[in-house]
Amino acid sequence: MFAGSLPGQILLAIGQTVVVVCVCFDMVRALSVPRSHRRYVASTVFRTLAIPSIVSTGSSVLIGAVTWSWMDVVMSMFVMVAIIFRLHHDTDEDNWWKGKGKKLAGWARRQFSSRTAAAPAMG
Repeated sequence: MFAGSLPGQILLAIGQTVVVVCVCFDMVRALSVPRSHRRYVASTVFRTLAIPSIVSTGSSVLIGAVTWSWMDVVMSMFVMVAIIFRLHHDTDEDNWWKGKGKKLAGWARRQFSSRTAAAPAMG
């Protein structure tokens, strides 16, 4: 089984480290003064690590379910739901990602749009 092998254990350890760092920066964000640089950095790091943390915790849930370790499933689900709640709860926070969605979408649209250039005349 992959989860019991050395590469699996390394990936799980990296995933758990990402989750712990994400939760720690969320705590710094919660305890920092609003509109401060410290809160801005903490919010940016939290938003950056939230999705990988959710994916990592979701994989831990699946591994726990496959191995019939229901305590691991419950604890991982609790952490995953807490991160999702915190991600969606404070949406008015100022962070680096705020406003980047429209800019990235415009960039992607320009990159992947069909370029309708006239073919050079042959002759």
